[in-house]
Amino acid sequence: MTFAELKSFLDEKVIQYNTLDFIDSDPVQIPHLFTQKEDIEIAGFLSATISWGNRKMIIKNAHKMMDLMGNAPYDFVMSHQATDLERLDTFVHRTFNGQDFMGFIKGLKHIYTTHGGLENVFTTSIEEGNLQKSIHEFKKTFFETPHLYRTQKHISDPLKGSAAKRINMYLRWMVRQDNKGVDLGIWKSISPSILSCPLDVHSGNVARKLGLLERKQNDGKALAELDAKLRNLDPLDPVKYDFALFGLGVFEGF
Repeated sequence: MTFAELKSFLDEKVIQYNTLDFIDSDPVQIPHLFTQKEDIEIAGFLSATISWGNRKMIIKNAHKMMDLMGNAPYDFVMSHQATDLERLDTFVHRTFNGQDFMGFIKGLKHIYTTHGGLENVFTTSIEEGNLQKSIHEFKKTFFETPHLYRTQKHISDPLKGSAAKRINMYLRWMVRQDNKGVDLGIWKSISPSILSCPLDVHSGNVARKLGLLERKQNDGKALAELDAKLRNLDPLDPVKYDFALFGLGVFEGF
């Protein structure tokens, strides 16, 4: 397949899967429940954090997270009392438990009260045309407050070799200007051109079959390789191809 043929094929798949129908089976539906910026970004962050495993269970548990916060995530983060956090103790999604949930609420409050909010933290550390350093700095900032050591594992660090799939997916939701109604695009201070693909087993396998990725592991080095290829295909909106890679892998078994 020539470069032009590959681009045409993937562009068609983006059109096929980057539609409102995609939302029904994806955790991106959770931030779509809200209209206030802070509610959207908090709901998206928490939903993305637990986005591994069975997709139906991810969505079910993300809805449960919202319910536990009275479906007002920003108000809960900023106004909660210690007694309010107690009801989070029963929450569990795979290895993310109620204690982790409480730690995340405290970390989010710290981000909003001390660092000007989620968008501001990610924006202040951009360098080298990508957001990997920003993710690294975000994790450090997020865990400046007292927390259980175990909770740190729920935010990946690209500078330690991780592909950081979930947080790159979250950044796609928040940053990408999507006229199809899937990605929310509420963060205007970050360019979609520097987003990274949410690399997982599905997108990785499809990328290898299409010759977009040679590295066997789905790690930070593989992400850099894939990003470079996708930016050749579309320098302005490279992560739109996540829809194509994911759709081919999950829905078509490519």
